[in-house]
Amino acid sequence: MDDDQAIRRLVTDYGERIDTGDLDGVADLFRHGAWRSGTRRLEGYDAVRAVYDDVILYDGVPSTRHVMSGVVVDIDGDVATSRCTFTVYQACPDFPLQAVLIGRYHDEFVRVDGAWRFRVRTIHADMLGDLSHHMRRRASTS
Repeated sequence: MDDDQAIRRLVTDYGERIDTGDLDGVADLFRHGAWRSGTRRLEGYDAVRAVYDDVILYDGVPSTRHVMSGVVVDIDGDVATSRCTFTVYQACPDFPLQAVLIGRYHDEFVRVDGAWRFRVRTIHADMLGDLSHHMRRRASTS
């Protein structure tokens, strides 16, 4: 797998791990990095994992689908950046299919021991929908 593919995989793994209920796996993506939204900056596995304690699971999954588009990757040696737009859809038995969050991910990566890792994911939540079936507390990110 080339560098561009490896970085794109990290970008999409984030959404897939949330959608499948692998919240530990989401946090693991930031074991050596940070997650930022608004004024919040969380460093490392434990801090990022705590955010996902508020995700509401239905039979082990949040009943969401993250759709990312327009992924642009720029690589400069052992550092890289990417940006994309995302839409989070959700549907539950008592909650019709709808977009609950639309925004942008701006990412920074670093290659360590030959593997690409998140250095920082910045989440820009541009449009908030009804997150009441997704998070226990009102959240501005996913």
